[in-house]
Amino acid sequence: MSKIALITGATAGIGEACAHVFARERYDLILTGRRADRLETVSKQLIAEYNVHVKTLVFDVRDREDVISKLEELPNDWKQVNVLVNNAGLSQGLDPIQNGSYDDWETMMDTNVKGLLYVTKVVSNWMITNKLGHIVNLGSIAGKEVYPNGNVYCASKHAVDALNKGMRIDLLPHGIRVTAVHPGAVETEFSLVRFKGDEARAKKVYDGFEPLVAMDVAETIWFAVSRPAHVNINELTIMPTAQATATNIFRK
Repeated sequence: MSKIALITGATAGIGEACAHVFARERYDLILTGRRADRLETVSKQLIAEYNVHVKTLVFDVRDREDVISKLEELPNDWKQVNVLVNNAGLSQGLDPIQNGSYDDWETMMDTNVKGLLYVTKVVSNWMITNKLGHIVNLGSIAGKEVYPNGNVYCASKHAVDALNKGMRIDLLPHGIRVTAVHPGAVETEFSLVRFKGDEARAKKVYDGFEPLVAMDVAETIWFAVSRPAHVNINELTIMPTAQATATNIFRK
């Protein structure tokens, strides 16, 4: 088989863009997500456009047993994963801590932190056995700063930042590269999910400036992955030109 990339949250946004970039670069793909119909659509498009092999796994990264069983059920030749992109993540709500929703908090921590851990534990052991691999963790500017009402989402992305550093240390003896990519404002389904389907509120986030798009981040991930084997990009922060910090955006 050719090289293999496993991408979580591949049904839309940055995950879907990563699937296109890695397929373009002749990687076979393992794509995971919660929406079976979207995974099937993306898979068919990639196969038709790039003539690559694609495996789809339908699961929610929050479900530990399902994550483990679905991954371990893969045939051995599909466990020769070269690149893991831990992309699955979300934000729910934008409330001060005293008004926050318990359900929103659990969804964010279970997806952004625990889900990343469940997938990483399985796949990193494959990489150790195979004596190669590169793990890319999708962080956020929210993992570098804290902004008003971002409390728990920022905490979850600070955890990803810490886990990225910890993985780099733990996997160092095995020659496995580990990279974090921390985007600023990216126009995807992110804000629509955060505001629970409120399209007007989601669109307002990007008013007056040109945000990043998913492909900007996917190409940045590919840059890190495509460096020579002796080079590891520990972390990268990528922002729109109009954005200086999490809260400092120049809007025309």
